[in-house]
Amino acid sequence: MEFSQQALPYSQTPSISDAGRLQKLVTAVSPDANARVLDVACGPGYVALAFAEVCREVVGIDLTPEMLEVAESHRRKKALTNASFQLGAAEKLPFRNQQFDVVVSRLALHHWETPRRIIAEMARVCRRGGTIALEDLITSEHTRRASFQNRIEKLRDPSHTKALSASGLVQVLAAARLEIVSIHSGELVQDAERWMQTSRTPEKVARKVRALLEQDEQRDLSGLTPFRVEGRLHFRHKTLTVVTHKL
Repeated sequence: MEFSQQALPYSQTPSISDAGRLQKLVTAVSPDANARVLDVACGPGYVALAFAEVCREVVGIDLTPEMLEVAESHRRKKALTNASFQLGAAEKLPFRNQQFDVVVSRLALHHWETPRRIIAEMARVCRRGGTIALEDLITSEHTRRASFQNRIEKLRDPSHTKALSASGLVQVLAAARLEIVSIHSGELVQDAERWMQTSRTPEKVARKVRALLEQDEQRDLSGLTPFRVEGRLHFRHKTLTVVTHKL
């Protein structure tokens, strides 16, 4: 339900559609022009379409029809004929073994109940020697600080399950027999009110989120480093992009 309601506002979030961020991901992966690419949990399609501009064929898959409608709308506007979108679950990808040269996913892992299973599926459909790249939010390496961040995230959006630490993300990928090729850190500066508007957080809950962020601002409890711009509360989401090679 959360993703159905969030499809349009999420697609309009500047950090999600930012061309510079998309180009950084494509550059980090450095795909061959003849590559077949799969974007898992593709959402509004920005990542898939960025790869479609430089690769032979791209497929985006997502579990939310409303997200796929937005993605298809973006595809039509760009007049790209080598990208397509389809409904499907990341836990059981409807593709043959080793069907893709590149498999990517951005800002989705923290929503997954079974990240190891999904990463194993991403590896299954990627050819041997192919590339699997994953970008997501990361938390502190320290358990109490990570728990505080995940508490805020889940309050704001119940579809959030758990963001991992940088070492946790690397370990999950390595456990799927993926060789780490490169790691790229980044951040998303969030306006707290806009962030909650995107997820349609009820005002009663939003008050609790604000209170926790204010505690964090005063006591440095998570690593989100809340700060204010002209009185408006902001914070920094740390991100990690890990590019791997399938053994």
